[in-house]
Amino acid sequence: MNTKKTVKKLVLKKSVHNFCTRLLLTVIIFLVGMIAVKSDYNIKNVILEEVYNKNFKFTKIKNLYQKYFGDILSVDQLALEEQSVFQETLSYKNANTYLDGVKLEVSENYMVPVLENGIVIFLGEKEGYGNTVVIEQVDGVDVYYSNITTDGVELYDYVEKGSLLGEVQDKKLYLVFQKDGKYLNYKDYI
Repeated sequence: MNTKKTVKKLVLKKSVHNFCTRLLLTVIIFLVGMIAVKSDYNIKNVILEEVYNKNFKFTKIKNLYQKYFGDILSVDQLALEEQSVFQETLSYKNANTYLDGVKLEVSENYMVPVLENGIVIFLGEKEGYGNTVVIEQVDGVDVYYSNITTDGVELYDYVEKGSLLGEVQDKKLYLVFQKDGKYLNYKDYI
């Protein structure tokens, strides 16, 4: 029993040390970037162009962070976390082309699963679709989930494949797939 406590203390100490190191490196990179922006007007223009005028990809930043700094939580901590009970795949009765995507006929009160890991980049109304959540998937595809409740997610939440996104407001779920400003064929994704 005493060795278990010692191991847990060592794991916790190592996790805290790793987290502090990552945090310090992130702050340093941020500060260097801010100094570069402040000292060179051209760098500022490039950043403004990339962030405000083009489609900024949050998932690319997350993937870069994981590549160089790892996950925020250590593997030991992830193993101790509770796993979600809701792990579903998309199921529907009928699919028809609708505007730029597809209209799926689902059961009443259907709970909508996330199709792929990603970040919530939009919450609100879309004309012709109703209440919408847009998720930028890790593969760079933006997926519009429309005609659903959005109580369970907030802007910039990271959502995992199979997790609960929301519930349909009636028996219709609208999906739109878009990448780099072009609408994609829904048949390749569902």
